[in-house]
Amino acid sequence: MSVFLISAISIATVLLFGCVGEIITEKAGHLNLGIPGIMCMGTAGGCLGVSLYMGALSSPENASWILLVLISILFSVVFAAALGAVYALLTVTLRCNQNITGLAITIFGGGATNFIMSFVDRTHFDPAGKLISTPLPFADSLGVFGQVVLGHGVFVYLAIAIAIACAIVLNKTRVGLHLRAVGESPATADAAGINVTAYKYVAILSGSAIAGLGGFYYIMDYIKGSWENASTIEGFGWLAIALVIFVLWKPNFGILGAFLFGACYIVAFVISGITSTQKEIIKMLPYVITIVVLVITSARKNRENQPPASLGLPYFREDR
Repeated sequence: MSVFLISAISIATVLLFGCVGEIITEKAGHLNLGIPGIMCMGTAGGCLGVSLYMGALSSPENASWILLVLISILFSVVFAAALGAVYALLTVTLRCNQNITGLAITIFGGGATNFIMSFVDRTHFDPAGKLISTPLPFADSLGVFGQVVLGHGVFVYLAIAIAIACAIVLNKTRVGLHLRAVGESPATADAAGINVTAYKYVAILSGSAIAGLGGFYYIMDYIKGSWENASTIEGFGWLAIALVIFVLWKPNFGILGAFLFGACYIVAFVISGITSTQKEIIKMLPYVITIVVLVITSARKNRENQPPASLGLPYFREDR
């Protein structure tokens, strides 16, 4: 049971990064279907940072845990935000269709990641992955509780901290109020003196940066530096977008929602005696649950549980 819970938490971390990043973007009124591709680019950037840092050392044993984590986060955030900036330019400034742009970003991000990773030296991934996934030093002394709750790398706790911080910012600060106003009615926010374009750009770039960390965590922590292609990360990106609906656009709910989705994903691999077809059916559970939640919330028409009113709609200041 402890192995199952540990695996579920690890998968949940991937989904939580992507979910929180997408929530921030959608709160600004932009449906970013490019999150899967952006998560891939975050992977490419973080892995490139790891390769450059580890390659500059005379021996992997000389690697500093702090420097390795900081460099990988920096590269991952920069690469993911860069692709997010392309999406922002097209949908905010040029007012292109958000759905088509997002799909194009996903296709480009997956292809670009495979291309970049073909030039990255992956010989350092194994020692770097073990170092990044190092659990808290006192986890083993606390038995099963320590292994399940404290026996993870720093990225797990970073994801939870980011989710809580985003919930506080969105609900308890003026910045969050302005961002929600932009997502609900950009014309009204503009008339009130809020810089709609600036808020949209910041939300999209910061959301992309957060989502990018999810892809990097999956490769470097969960599977310890193994790499085949970007298709697996894209799958988690789509699941993260579904999770946004399930948690009703609330980052703090995303913590439990991500764990539930992670458990549904993992359970297909731990149940013995089932066929591959049955495994795929079980892996569909998160999507089925999301559809049920979407139907229930739409029927109840509770405004607090609905997406931002201007989600997916371009804003033309001249129409104000």
